[in-house]
Amino acid sequence: MVDWLQHTTGGLLTLAAVGIALLLAMIIAWKVEPFIALLIVGVGTALAAGIPVETLVGSIQSSNSGSLIETGFGNILGHIAVIIGMGTFLGAILEASGGAQVLTRKLLQAFGEKRAALAMGLAGLIFGIPVFFDIGIFVLAPLVYVVAKQSGKSILLFCLPLLAGLSVTHAFLPPHPGPVAAAGLLGVGLGWVILFGAICALPAWGVGLWFANRIGNRIHIDVPEEMLEAAKAGRRQDGPGTATAPAEPKLGTVVTIIAIPLVLILIGTFGSIILPKKSVAAGIATFFGTPAIALTISVLLAFWLLGYRRGMTRSEVSTIANASLKPVAMILLVVGAGAFYGRVLTVSGIGKAVQSSLADIGLPVLVAAYLISCGLRIAQGSATAAIAASAAIVGPTIANAGYTQPQLALIVAAICAGSIIASHVNDGGFWIVSRYFGISVKDTLKTWTVLETILSVVAFAVAAVLMIFI
Repeated sequence: MVDWLQHTTGGLLTLAAVGIALLLAMIIAWKVEPFIALLIVGVGTALAAGIPVETLVGSIQSSNSGSLIETGFGNILGHIAVIIGMGTFLGAILEASGGAQVLTRKLLQAFGEKRAALAMGLAGLIFGIPVFFDIGIFVLAPLVYVVAKQSGKSILLFCLPLLAGLSVTHAFLPPHPGPVAAAGLLGVGLGWVILFGAICALPAWGVGLWFANRIGNRIHIDVPEEMLEAAKAGRRQDGPGTATAPAEPKLGTVVTIIAIPLVLILIGTFGSIILPKKSVAAGIATFFGTPAIALTISVLLAFWLLGYRRGMTRSEVSTIANASLKPVAMILLVVGAGAFYGRVLTVSGIGKAVQSSLADIGLPVLVAAYLISCGLRIAQGSATAAIAASAAIVGPTIANAGYTQPQLALIVAAICAGSIIASHVNDGGFWIVSRYFGISVKDTLKTWTVLETILSVVAFAVAAVLMIFI
């Protein structure tokens, strides 16, 4: 029985299926943190697959064992920790400085009352690049309340476009942890992930706006009055130009700071292809286009232009930066555990067994990656955990398979698309949307859950079509 599990394709596939089932049971039924669940399942799978203990955990006699646990965690965290940390710093200073409110107000002024929904969608799309999904809601929801109240229309017409923008950027674009983690696990450059993530996300966002308009005109939901009063009170106490707050930052400064890392990373990615190898220009493009360098430049500019120049003390900036890192620790642990699980699948031979089975049934890797991510998302709720686990499962099946960087980026996009499908009651984002915008559970399922599913399916469809031609 043990030999069958360890040395046959059927046995290895059984190990994979049991491991995934146990992973979901631990997270869903037993409420175990995804990090701990991935670590336990990874260790159990390794032992069941016959991986030697010394290979799994190293040798006590050697301090440089290169164990699966160390290499699994170390390789991916060395790649993504700085990127996610700097991205979090950037989002925090933009939030604290009032940059999000400036961006949204300017967009509302530019587009006017008739196109306020589009303005909110664009605000979510732009501000969603550097900030986490829930932070974007907390910061921009007060503006949604005011616009919806002034128009007398359903709050859905304004909150759903905002949510669509925040959702697609959180799912598809670095420096958010999901796409960054998937890129690291599958070995694809962030420039390619940004390019194809945007190409897949933008059409999905456009269809999401169409859905928001349709459903917002069918279901009328009033602005929650207690939230509106809280927003008004907050503006009276701390609004721009008062004695307690500096003048708001300029729109051009905010947009420039958000755009700098994306532009530099893209220049680095494509400069290394277009420019002569080993030339000075190629070296400069590579240096400044390295994600950690690009984000560091943007963060330093943000600290100076949005912080110190506007009267923030070093202590205040430090407090903002330190507070922003609190939610990052568990994200990094989940990603590290996912990478460790992926290493186990590779070393045990399970990855090759899965690849062989997919080839036998004719299921493309892109489709398999999407379906796995969908299943994990629906089962346990967290988009980031779904991406990390899916990439860990799929990674071994595509290793050394000859995929190009654009093709790998499309597989990343498919995984990210699956990670946002069908948000429901096991997803924290579901409850934030419901409570912040005063939407009943039934109507949240009819609106937000459907919106997320539309974003997922459209983005995957774009990735699938592109995969045919790339």
